[in-house]
Amino acid sequence: MQQTRLRKGERLRVLGLPQLALLVVTGIAGGCDLLVAFVARRLPTHAARSLETRARARALRRAVAALGRLKGPYAKLGQFAAVRHDLLPRDATRALATLRDQVPPLPFARIRDAVEAELGCPLDAVFARFDPTPLGAASVAQAHRAQLQSGEAVVVKVQYPWLAASLETDLRIARTLVLCAMRARGDGHGAEALFREFGAGLREELDFEREARVAGEIAANLAGDPSVLVPEVFAQYSTRRLLTVRHHPAVGIDDRAGLARLGVEPRAVVEILARAYASQVFVDGLFHADPHPGNLFVVDEPCAAERPRLLFVDFGLSRRLDPALRRELRRGLLALVQRDLAAFVDGMERIGAVAPGCREPVMAAVSEMFETIGRRGGALAVQGDQVLSLKDRAVALLRETPGLQLPNDLLLYAKTLSYVFALGAELDPEVDMMKPCLPSLLRFLAAPE
Repeated sequence: MQQTRLRKGERLRVLGLPQLALLVVTGIAGGCDLLVAFVARRLPTHAARSLETRARARALRRAVAALGRLKGPYAKLGQFAAVRHDLLPRDATRALATLRDQVPPLPFARIRDAVEAELGCPLDAVFARFDPTPLGAASVAQAHRAQLQSGEAVVVKVQYPWLAASLETDLRIARTLVLCAMRARGDGHGAEALFREFGAGLREELDFEREARVAGEIAANLAGDPSVLVPEVFAQYSTRRLLTVRHHPAVGIDDRAGLARLGVEPRAVVEILARAYASQVFVDGLFHADPHPGNLFVVDEPCAAERPRLLFVDFGLSRRLDPALRRELRRGLLALVQRDLAAFVDGMERIGAVAPGCREPVMAAVSEMFETIGRRGGALAVQGDQVLSLKDRAVALLRETPGLQLPNDLLLYAKTLSYVFALGAELDPEVDMMKPCLPSLLRFLAAPE
């Protein structure tokens, strides 16, 4: 294996020059669009309203296009912003969501060079067929259908060649943009720590060998559930920047027409989704932390109507909770079930979630959450459709309460669960997702220290 040689424009990215140039040009053009929208908003005519709408949409398209072209941390930040429905309007989150798998792809010639450099041999020596059109392109890689010389159908995930070399520069630029934006909103509390975690997570995501190990471990953990499938990794054709996995025909978890063709009810998919994630986060402690529709599919097979299987892909963003943090999480949930406010806050202090001298305001915030949950019958009586509203209130209290800052791993844990519940509500709002989660949750609570 040899590292892909960077081309001239890619070498400039290590210095940050193309990124800064594109961001400046996009910022100026987008600022002009927003100025037009601002002026048009103050005019009473219907034509002015139409002009405002078009100008705002144009600014949004420019921003999303720039993030997609830059890829890496920039596209990843756009993906994160796509789920911040509390901060951004629906048209913005919908546009940013395209960065999950609709980033502008690299030309096939560049992909061929990268694959051959990683494998140390011509493409044809390994693959009988390699589709030049990608299945999708996202923040750190693009994926292509292929067939090995031995006949197996595979998907090859190819990391963008310059990304590892330019990552530290990209993170410095992205950090400046994020911190400026958050401080301008008066919301800079904990921003530095959160961005450090973002950078650490992205560095892990660039290590495809780690992703292969995590995928194998999660596959072993879920092996007892026949309704879940994790693709097999072909280790001999995978490297730190290249990942080859078995291909399974499938339809997107949110593809209603595709599910209808297979005869699969969304309700069945939601129940599998809830059960699989509850097992990962509560029982195993190692979980796939990127549960968006681009990473979740239903296997297209003759028995799908009777026995649907949920296919997980892309384990780059995964997390293993530290045993000490898992122990404190268990104690905290038990305190919540028992409505023991003091024990709950004691645990928060042990994990560093409460700044020195801030116990009193944190107690008040937690007490409010306890009362809200109590009015709904207690922690174990909360229904799936209530989880998202409780999450929204918890986020607001986290933002409003001085001295309250959750560990980043715990935040990712909570965000993953909230995304799963949000996805379930989108697929079938009639399903109470807490029911399939309860067996794993109870096993977690009953586990010995």
